[in-house]
Amino acid sequence: MALAITDATFDEVVLKSDKPVMVDFWAAWCGPCRMVGPVVEEIATEMGETAVIGKVDVDAEGDLAMEFGIRNIPTLLFFKDGQVVDKHVGVATKKQLQDKLAALM
Repeated sequence: MALAITDATFDEVVLKSDKPVMVDFWAAWCGPCRMVGPVVEEIATEMGETAVIGKVDVDAEGDLAMEFGIRNIPTLLFFKDGQVVDKHVGVATKKQLQDKLAALM
């Protein structure tokens, strides 16, 4: 299951992770987010041992969304060693997201 990431947990879970991290910035009212959500959950189940998979609700965590310049959702950011190294905006296939994560391993 993907981790619910908040402003309070972001540094520890994302920036200090020794694994690659994929963060899904989403909102409950967003149709495309609801399409990507199950894919993110599948990846979290399958790759949870080798990568950190998390979700940030932009309505609840607006400061995080602003900090990373999130203007459209869903936006998926990929982190390695505490830095954003890749980004995907909009709906993505499972393979597209897995390939982006695999490139960081």
